[in-house]
Amino acid sequence: MNVSALCKTTGKTQKITITNNKGRLSKDEIERLVKEAEKFKAEDEIVKKKVENKNALENYTYSIRNTLKEEKL
Repeated sequence: MNVSALCKTTGKTQKITITNNKGRLSKDEIERLVKEAEKFKAEDEIVKKKVENKNALENYTYSIRNTLKEEKL
């Protein structure tokens, strides 16, 4: 089974192959793990968007606060 891996610090993507060389995981188990990873990816994207929106709101709030402080001077 081929999947892609992304290094978030470097931004590099690499394709990797998941194989069952030693009989540790069945094909069904591997597929289940991949499906779980896809599910968590979707959940991670939701959390990422929430954090980005929160950060944007905080930045906007600090910007407004600083503008008001400057105008009082």
